[in-house]
Amino acid sequence: MSVLRQRAEAGRPVRAVPAPVPAPASVPASAPAPVPASAPAPVPAPRWALAERLDRWLGDPGDGAGPFSYAAAARADAAEEFPWAACAALDRLGVRHYYVPAQYGGALTGLPQLLEIVRTLARRDLTTAVGHGKTFLGAVSVWVAEDRAGAERLAGLVCSGESVSLGLTERTHGSDLMAGEVVAEHTPDGYRISGEKWLINNATRGRLLCLLARTSAEGGPRGFSLLLVDKDELPAGTYRTLPKVRTLGIRGADISGIAFDGAPVGRGCLVGREGEGPETVLKSLQITRSLCTALSLGAADHGLRLAYGFAAGRELFGRRLLDLPMARRTLAESYADLLAAEALSIVAARSIHTLPGELSVTSAVAKYLVPTVVDGLLGRLRGVLGARSFLSDHHAHGRFQKLERDHRIVGIFDGNTMVNLYALTAQFRTLARHPPDAAPAPIPDADAAPAPDADAAPAPDPAAEAGRRPQPDAHRVTFGLGEPLPELRPGLLSLFARHGSTLAAALPACAAALETAAAHDKRLALAARQARILRAASRELHARMGAARLLPGGAPVESFDLARGYSACLAAACALGLWQHNPGLGHGDPVWLEAVLDRLLSRLEDAVPGSTGPLPRPLGAQEEVREPLYERLLERMAEQYAAGELFSLLPCRTAEGPPC
Repeated sequence: MSVLRQRAEAGRPVRAVPAPVPAPASVPASAPAPVPASAPAPVPAPRWALAERLDRWLGDPGDGAGPFSYAAAARADAAEEFPWAACAALDRLGVRHYYVPAQYGGALTGLPQLLEIVRTLARRDLTTAVGHGKTFLGAVSVWVAEDRAGAERLAGLVCSGESVSLGLTERTHGSDLMAGEVVAEHTPDGYRISGEKWLINNATRGRLLCLLARTSAEGGPRGFSLLLVDKDELPAGTYRTLPKVRTLGIRGADISGIAFDGAPVGRGCLVGREGEGPETVLKSLQITRSLCTALSLGAADHGLRLAYGFAAGRELFGRRLLDLPMARRTLAESYADLLAAEALSIVAARSIHTLPGELSVTSAVAKYLVPTVVDGLLGRLRGVLGARSFLSDHHAHGRFQKLERDHRIVGIFDGNTMVNLYALTAQFRTLARHPPDAAPAPIPDADAAPAPDADAAPAPDPAAEAGRRPQPDAHRVTFGLGEPLPELRPGLLSLFARHGSTLAAALPACAAALETAAAHDKRLALAARQARILRAASRELHARMGAARLLPGGAPVESFDLARGYSACLAAACALGLWQHNPGLGHGDPVWLEAVLDRLLSRLEDAVPGSTGPLPRPLGAQEEVREPLYERLLERMAEQYAAGELFSLLPCRTAEGPPC
């Protein structure tokens, strides 16, 4: 049994300064005894303790001999080979147990655990992180459906080493799931599957496939179902895997497909109830979209570490590159972008537990904003590295060009940027009815029927509706990193956030708290002023969202700009919430908050010009404030780099340690 899993099963939080991880034991052949479903999630540690332990076990990535080294990743990428050795080592460590909820015998007691694990893997190699972590994406619909018999069977297979893929997309329909042509015809014993799924991660190497198939000839939202297909149980000749598709990034990943020709499966393969496939998939994607940000966080740290190290050691015209003002500002702003993305990611992962009824909004913001921010961050760092950002083997194993190629996929899978922005525009009217300055809706008794809502989806049962409403302590539990999380409640996930966003609604209270604190601490004056601007901008933004109207062909262009602006405001609320509920975050220095809010205000202004103040503005009006701000932030970044720590709001020692 793995050391990581032993601690999870014992219900013990992984605290700071953990014991070293010894050589891993083999993965057990069957699922371990389940932990009671009522077991609480562990109290978050004051550092990224699980990530630190995992990273230490993976070893120094600069050591070319190990499967998790930068050199090994570069070799596999050049050969377009799947990272078999790295994935096998992760299996021996027991990482795949974290893809299974504890109630079904796994080690996963809180979704933030996956944020730590996937980020750690992505910092080494995005191909490995995507290839191994895909099993959670394939399995999560089964966990959401809450079919205990099917979930326990799948849990045993995952924990014993089997991989799961998710079969959604088809060659001619892409993300239009309602146009799917893979058919599951009814038979006396179950279903007969025919058709082809394409661009499926792990379709060839994975044994299991969670398949969305048409079970009603008419199709429609209730005409598709999910089937968990075990390729080992299909008769010969009833399926074939499709050739691997060559890709620009994650070149070694198994991006292929599968074609069925009358493949018979039993009734026990049905996930949830017939006709609920699309709803289950959409709810499951809310979880995975919230966690995909871990891939971007790992990529951002990798790129920043490369660029900072290069700038610190490179001399131009008798000066270090790091001493040039433009290079310094680029590094500092990129660091601030990473911290903004991290703050949003932390809160989004915790909100899966605390605010599941609002995850349709939170996940769309996170999945749009974080990969977009990191794509831009890597593009700017390319300018710092210069020609070395394009070299494939003459500098740092060609890591940056591989990293930049690999990360482009993050904004595409699990719903691309436009899909997530559109998901926000579709909820504008509901969000506008619950602006941040509005009083919170009363929390009804479980037996009280909710008020009718003509614009929302059909009302669920009263008890479920009461559970979806934000609870009085939602802000404290979501933002407070020392607060234990409630267990995951998939039944409270909703396709629409009926009561707006509790996270966005936190902005006024957080701004007021910051204003009060600034009266006693002059260091907070800038952050308090930024928060006032954000509060006013958010109020105006919600009014414009409420006035937006859908066109016959969908949302107008302006609505997408408003959705971008809304995302910046919600991310700012997350940063402010973390500051308010975690004294001492960032070593108690508000410079991180000031820089994060500055970057998000700039993003908001770019999306919705004039939203942060009247135009036009004098050229360089903000520079007197920004120059000292980013110089101070760069000092913090330099401290983490010199200490061999992750670029993060929370301490986390990296395996490579301080630079030589």
